[in-house]
Amino acid sequence: MNSSTPAGFRPAIAFDAATPEPQAYRPAPERIVSGDPAQRAWNFYSSADGRFHSGIWECGVGKWRVVFTENEFCHLLAGEILVTGDDGSERRFCAGDAFVSPAGFTGWWDVRSPARKYYAIYEAAP
Repeated sequence: MNSSTPAGFRPAIAFDAATPEPQAYRPAPERIVSGDPAQRAWNFYSSADGRFHSGIWECGVGKWRVVFTENEFCHLLAGEILVTGDDGSERRFCAGDAFVSPAGFTGWWDVRSPARKYYAIYEAAP
């Protein structure tokens, strides 16, 4: 390590390394439209200021209302998701697809087959 590298700095966090405990959750009941979108997230990294997070997410089949306060990059590893905006726009994503849900997006996520993705979330300062 050179003198400009902060103490405790890890140059890379591998997602195939030791897996953190998953966080299990569901959308609020009033946001669920159909199915049972039970979700689990394995957060591999969070920045010191708590505004950036990255990991792996899984979700069962279901549709729910979303309101994004954060910017989220997604790389879908498995499954199919139909994302519909309040403006009526629709986009279908399948395994191998990558996309961003920008802060301010509102609409619905419809997981049509069990999904798994890499995520990177950035929450701007309030």
